[in-house]
This record gives sequence, C-alpha cells and structure tokens, in this order.
Amino acid sequence: MTNSTAHPHNRPEHPSDSAVMWRRSTDSSDLAEPRTFVRVFTGPGTLESVTAFYEQLLGVERDMWFTYPELRLGLAAVGGFLLIEGTEESTAPFLSTAGTLLVDSAQKYLDRLTAAGAEITDPLKPVPTGAGFSARHPDGTVIEYVEHRPAPDGR
Repeated sequence: MTNSTAHPHNRPEHPSDSAVMWRRSTDSSDLAEPRTFVRVFTGPGTLESVTAFYEQLLGVERDMWFTYPELRLGLAAVGGFLLIEGTEESTAPFLSTAGTLLVDSAQKYLDRLTAAGAEITDPLKPVPTGAGFSARHPDGTVIEYVEHRPAPDGR
C-alpha cells in the first residue's frame, strides 16, 4: 500500500482510486486494554460527511483514515466508531461482524480465543494497518481483532 502524508480531508474520490493511510498512532502494541469500535457502514461518497457528523457529535477529531483498495473500502475512526464506506457488494462480507477490537497483539488474542474454543472465521493475515483476524465467540458473536503496526515508511 502506498502512503500519503495528506491530511485525511484530502481524499480520493472513491476508496479504490488510490491507497492512502493516515493515523495519529501507528502502533497498538502499548495498549493497556483493547479499543472497542462500533461499526457504522456508509455508502460510496459519504465517508467524509458521516465522519464530520461523528466528529461533531463526539467533539473529537478522527484519529485514523485509510483506504483499502483491494476490498474497495474507505475507513475512518472517530472515538469508538469505525466508519466503513463502500458499496452494498463491498461491505456485505463484513455486515455479520458485530464490532472491531484494536488490540496490542493479534496473535495473543488468537491464542486466547483458540484455547477458549472460539471458531476462527477469518485467519490471522496482514491488513493495511498491521494484522488481524475474525472469530466467532461461543455465544455466536463475530468480532474482528486488529493490531496496528507502523507501515514500512513509518506511517
């Protein structure tokens, strides 16, 4: 993924147009506890306005914005919300996931969940921000676990 130093307000027309990443913090390895994200799905061309709404609502600015061209998605984080822009087709595989946890170590949580009998529904793999996987908990809830690490260029 190529990176841009542009502020997230200067974004491509569509998430698949180019790869952009901006994060206030690039490494989650020092998190004392997971950061929980409620997922909000939004249609093409609406990420900026939806992000602005949540910034106004919460009184905080986004601290992450990136595109995921391979999946035709754009994502932003504002407080405890993970905003996901895409078409019905591109977001469909993610609708059954109840939420996202940003964790210090994806492998640590993968080991814990496996030991606890959770079903790993999407294996640990590289993602634009680091690595992640999804698991179905014994109660049926599907959660995505993601760790952030700096990109090769430090972002």
